[in-house]
Parts: sequence; structure tokens; C-alpha cells
Amino acid sequence: MIEIINETMFHLYNEKISYVMTVLPNQQLGHVYFGPALGKIESFDQIYLDKKVNKSAGTVKFFDGNNSFTLADRYQELPIYGTTDFREGALTIFEEETPLYTDFKLHSFRCYMGKVRNLDKPASFAGENESQSIEFELVDAERELKIDMTYTIFRGLGTIARKQKISNIGDEARRIERFMSGVLELKNRDFEWVHLSGAWLKERHIKATTVSQGTMSVGSLKGASGHQHNPFVALKEKSTSNDHGYIYGANLIYSGNFLAQVEMDEWNNLRLMIGMHPEHFSWKLDPGETFESPESIFTFSNLGMNGLIQESAQFVEKHIIPPHWQERERPIVFNNWEATYFDFDEEKLLSLAKESRSLGMECFVLDDGWFGNRNSDRSSLGDWTANNAKFPKGIGHFAQEIHALDLKLGIWFEPEMVSPDSKMYQEHPEWVVKHPYNRISIGRGQYVLDFANPIVVESIFQAMKEIILETNLDYIKWDMNRNITEAYSAYLAENGIAQTEFYHRYMLGVYKLYQKILSAFPNILIEGCAGGGGRYDLGILFYSPQIWPSDDSDAVERLTIQSGTLLGYPMSSFSNHVSASPNHQVDRHTSLTFRQHTAMFGPLGYELDLFSLSTEEKQKIKNHIEFYKQHRQLLTFGTFYQLNSVEKQNEVIWAVHDSDKQEILIGFYKILAEANPASEEFFHIPFLDMTRVYQVNGERISGRILKNLGLRKPYQFNAVNHGTAQIQGDFQSFIYHIQVVENKE
Repeated sequence: MIEIINETMFHLYNEKISYVMTVLPNQQLGHVYFGPALGKIESFDQIYLDKKVNKSAGTVKFFDGNNSFTLADRYQELPIYGTTDFREGALTIFEEETPLYTDFKLHSFRCYMGKVRNLDKPASFAGENESQSIEFELVDAERELKIDMTYTIFRGLGTIARKQKISNIGDEARRIERFMSGVLELKNRDFEWVHLSGAWLKERHIKATTVSQGTMSVGSLKGASGHQHNPFVALKEKSTSNDHGYIYGANLIYSGNFLAQVEMDEWNNLRLMIGMHPEHFSWKLDPGETFESPESIFTFSNLGMNGLIQESAQFVEKHIIPPHWQERERPIVFNNWEATYFDFDEEKLLSLAKESRSLGMECFVLDDGWFGNRNSDRSSLGDWTANNAKFPKGIGHFAQEIHALDLKLGIWFEPEMVSPDSKMYQEHPEWVVKHPYNRISIGRGQYVLDFANPIVVESIFQAMKEIILETNLDYIKWDMNRNITEAYSAYLAENGIAQTEFYHRYMLGVYKLYQKILSAFPNILIEGCAGGGGRYDLGILFYSPQIWPSDDSDAVERLTIQSGTLLGYPMSSFSNHVSASPNHQVDRHTSLTFRQHTAMFGPLGYELDLFSLSTEEKQKIKNHIEFYKQHRQLLTFGTFYQLNSVEKQNEVIWAVHDSDKQEILIGFYKILAEANPASEEFFHIPFLDMTRVYQVNGERISGRILKNLGLRKPYQFNAVNHGTAQIQGDFQSFIYHIQVVENKE
């Protein structure tokens, strides 16, 4: 998987991809290639790949010994601004107020198998036979700095992971002001810059813009990866379809402030970089100290959007998601939030739990309002003890009653926040993130706790631990509803640490709380949430196998949110709830069938007042849950396929198939009805086999017919076909269940 040629060229490859690096004439590490697998590189191939003539007009030469060499247009693994390269670089470092124009030369390298999982901070992991890594030691002897850069390739996957750390090997303190985690340099192929953007209630919509000379970027300065932008970005050929075309994805295994950008120079060279946002960031590097940046990943597929979707899913499923939850059944939850909001007591909750169990649900999630004096979202955060008025016999008794119903129990926490009226805040006002000035912002009636302070993290852990033990808890819903403003830590000030280290130290504190919980309770399921999808990233998925995608549970909006999310994250990472109609966020009326069909792709849940449902609706829920349980593995971990263009907003067609393509489920969704529609009558399923005979919802059809003609769309109402229409009106759906019944050669 790693080929070393003359100790000057390094080739990471498998059956899907090749990633090639070389030693440049100045002994720095250069980038050569990332794309389809090249196979073994011969010595004469190395000569060809290393052959490059620099542009001469207007460039500055790198060093006197070679007056034909410049970094102005060379592809690099660690580009530095200001040393004949005038584009934005990956590293900016100072000694006091003096910028250091570093010159990191290759000193040594080593290869190793496997990648250990460590709960300290999120990163990819792999078994001994699943990956191979090469670690480069790069040294700038004059400035007394060292960088270790590690690249990992994974068996059977189109992804390269990159991690790096910088060490001060001198006697003077240094200050890092920029340390991007990943760099990928490419020639433009008429690329579009793809990112997942939106806002609260409409996260991760797919946006694509043609790349041109200059810089395009997305990022977050909110203390979280954010609702507005996501760390996942991509470059795709403009001609890319669902199944054809080059596409490069990039992501960051991190949950805090980030920056992802692409810069194109005058020669159509692209530099894609991703990492921690350099704004409001610096890090003091004392002699002997090391700083490690978050790990980045780059993924390639030449099989278009579906190729990237499947590569992303496989990588995250195998090498990010906690091992305990890989391919493990996720419980069908009932969440009481939209059924009760804050208006509940133990008796009411137990009634809902019994009803949910009778319909086939498996886990009761007690949402906000169970603690302190919490009867609105303006009180009691930080006081993680049960509300005695709501649980007069104690929350432990309530948990016993839930478990006696053969239900798992989940509980909502917002551990990073505190309310002004809480006992915690009254006792420890210094634990809040706020500037010492009089003016302070307050959002949603709450403050952010200073997770850069280890004492705060430990205090929250101890409070949560007591509840977990008392309730024998199975499931945590971890929420985070407020972004950080006036970022200032009294703890850092007292310890002489620069406030520009706060955001990263805060995020490390969040990861430390995850580590403490999962070390003590390794099998507990933690669902990530941040006002919905405000922290949907690989850093959270390293600890939480699923995330609440959005506070908008409207099935129509979820089609767009989930289609975008699937570019970078697996279907199993969704937490899907069937909620009420009209929807509580957008007031849209949709049928129960449509809502259930949308929520079935991924882990399934319900969040509505069960006692307001009719007998017919309850039976529909029961039937749907029975169907879902029969196909849960396929609908959670199957190979996902987008069957129509994501640009077509009025029809969405999702498919999943098992590893042998023996069983397939397809969801067809029609948003708005059309008068006498002129759309295609059939849609194609590229992965079907012509030599097989299939059964489609009980009807036998040959693979030849399905492959060449396609699958017939559901008969749509057109004013006269009342008796034959399968879908009628707006917001309609149809599920196809396809199975192989015969193989023909």
C-alpha cells in the first residue's frame, strides 16, 4: 500500500486511489498526484512524474544555488507564504513579533500498519490489516522547529487521512497563528466548489459555484462547526453526474471554528486547504512543547456524486464511528419533546411510554425539562438534579418503570451551558465564558460554561455520572443551543494563557467530557445535537454514532437536508423523527405516510402526541415499525444511492441496497403535484443486474427490462384516474421493495 522509490518518491495506493509525494529540489515535501490508482510506479515513471519546468515570468527564485527553481507554482504538501510562494500558506508562526519564513526539509520517515483509537481527541482509526501510514519528520534547523506529518491510506477506500504536529526544538518561545490541517494541490478540471450551507432549520443544502481565479471559502467562528456552513467541502467537475466524473471531498475531524478554502492562481493551479480557523487563534509554543492540529481527510471518486457518497459513508462507518456501534442496531426511539414540551409529570410520561411500547418503539427519550426548576428554556441549566415536582419518587424510580416496560431510557442534557438562575452560576460565576467588561451578551437566556477550565468539565461529569448511575441510563441526547460570544476565560487569564487559545481549548474540554463519559460507560449511546444540526461533523461522530440533523423535523425539508448531509456523512448517522402535522417548525401539513417514508432512511424515531392520533394512524405506525424492523440493517447500514439529480427539487429518489445487491429499498418522493405531468414515466437503477429476475412489490420483472427500460414511477393523479393513481396531491411518497428471486446466466 506504500511504495518508496529511491527514498525520494512516496506512493500510497490501493485498488481505488494513488497519492504521490516527492522530495523537491529544496528538500521540502512536494505533492505530485491524487486520483485513480496508478499501480506500481517504475523508476522511469518517477523521472517522468518529477519532470517539471517552473514558470519564469514574474517569479522569484527560491535559493541562489538553483536559479531555475521557485515555489510559485510547485505543488506542495506544506506550503508556506512568503518564500517565493505568494498564495496563502498552511503555517504562520512568529517569534515575538518577527515572522518566521520556515524551511522544513525532509529529515526522515517511517511506515507502520494500523491506527490506534484514542478517546483523548477525535481522529480516524484502523486495525493492523486495515491501513498503512507513513510519517515524515520535517526539520527547519535554522529556526529550530520540527513537524511530523502522517498520511494514512485505508484498505479498499478512496480516502487519505492526514495528521500533523509541530514541535519547538529550540530555546525561544514561538507563537502559531495559522496551522491548517490539510492541503491538496490540483490542476483545475473545470471544477465547481461544493459546500453544504444553510441556516438553523435548513442546514447542509448543497451549493455549487464555478471555481475561478481568486479564493473561495466557507467557515465558522461560532465556537462550533455551525448551522451556516459545514466542514465538508468538495471539488467536482462541472460535468459530474450522479455516476460519472471526478470529485474530491475534504473534511475535518473537528467540531470547533474551521476554515475551508480553495485558491486558484494565474496558471489554473488549485490549492484546497482545510483546518482550524486562524481568526482569533494563536498558540504559544514554548521550548520542548508540541501542538497537534485536527486530522483532515481527502477522498477521491471518479464515479460522481454517488461515488463520493459511498466512499464517505464507508470511511466514516469503519474508521470514525465508535466500534461498539458499527453495524449495531439502533433503537427506535420515542422522544417526548413535541408531545409535551415542558408540561409533564411522571404519570404523563409513563402513559406515553406505555403507548409507545405498544406501537413497537424501543427507547423512551426524556427530553428537556426534567431537572432543576426547568419549566421553560430560561432556567436551571447546570443544575443536573431531577425536578422533585415532576418526579416525586425520584428519577431513579421513573427509570425503573421505563425499564420494566422493556424500554431503554434516554435523557437530554445540555452540559456546556448554564442558566443565570442556577445554583451553579450563583456559586461559580467565574465558570462562565464572558469578558470582564460590564457588557455581556446572553443568548437563549443562558451562558456558555468555560470548558477550557478542567475543573468545570470535571464538575459537569460528576453531575451527569450521578444521573447515569441512578437511572442505569442507555442513551444521552447531548444538546448545545448557544454559540460563543465575548470569548474570554477567567481560568486562562489566571494561568497566564492567551485568550486566543480559548476556542481550541474549549473544544478539547468538550472532547474530554466525552472521553470521561465513554470511559466510565463505554456502551452508552450518545446522540449529538446542537440546536439541531449546528455541530454535525466528524469530531462529534467519533464519540456519538448519530446526530440530530436539524431542529426542523418537517419531512419535506428533511429530504433536502439529508440529501446534502449524505455527501459527507453516512445514513446511519441520522436521527430521524416522525413528528406531528401540521409541522411545529414550518406549519406544513403532510401525511403520516409521507413523514414515515422520509424518516425510514437511517435510525428511526417518533416525536408527537400519541394520544391525539386516531386508531387508524396508530395502526399505520405499528405497521411501519414492523416493516422497519424487518429491514433495519438495510435502512441503517445499506449502501445508499441517489437515483435522481440533487438539482431536481420536485422529485427525490433514494435507494439502499445490501452488499450483494440482493435486496433493495427505494423511496420515491413527489413534493408538489403537477397538472398532467410531462416527466419521464420510468427512472433507472444503474446497479441492477441484467442476468437476474427481480420481485418488485410482489411483481416479477426481469433484470433486462429494469436495466434498459427502468422502474415505472408510481401512477400519479391527473384528474381522471381516481381508481389507478398511486400518489395524489402534494407531498406524496411510494416505497419499492425489490428482491432477487432468480439468477440467470
